[in-house]
Amino acid sequence: MSFLRRFTADDLFSFNNINLDPLTETYNISFYLGYLAQWPDYFVMAQSASEARMGYIMGKAEGDGELWHGHVAPEYRRMQLAKRLMDVLEHISDKMYNAYFVDLFVRESNSVAIGMYTQFGYSIYRTVLGYYSGSGDSENAYDMRKALPRDKLKKSIIPLKHPVKPEDLEW
Repeated sequence: MSFLRRFTADDLFSFNNINLDPLTETYNISFYLGYLAQWPDYFVMAQSASEARMGYIMGKAEGDGELWHGHVAPEYRRMQLAKRLMDVLEHISDKMYNAYFVDLFVRESNSVAIGMYTQFGYSIYRTVLGYYSGSGDSENAYDMRKALPRDKLKKSIIPLKHPVKPEDLEW
């Protein structure tokens, strides 16, 4: 059994069991605190009845005009919580921020995550060349998007025909 609750700053000291997964992108503490301070509604923790941290989601709202959207980071795989967490993020993006779409970035090689997000209604909008870098290696990312009710014509998810570089991203 699990439940969802607001993420707190104290959670930063007890979520290593989640972040030590090699497919999870991790950041420095100031990154997490910045998101928590600016977009607290987008930061949700999944917790077991015994108070074990099971997963979390964080996001933000950004953009101008039809580029106004909710953004997801990081991925949640094989936890049976992903759909619930994504539903929370989509609901906040739609109801609180009236966004046009939600997007997330996923490693091009992470076929399990790509398949899961596709099942959730996301599609590949574009490829971002060398988005993930570190240790001398770089890997492309897919920018996957899901249109929200405000985007009645679904213009936000029409795939780009060409890849972009990280410095070409709007936000």
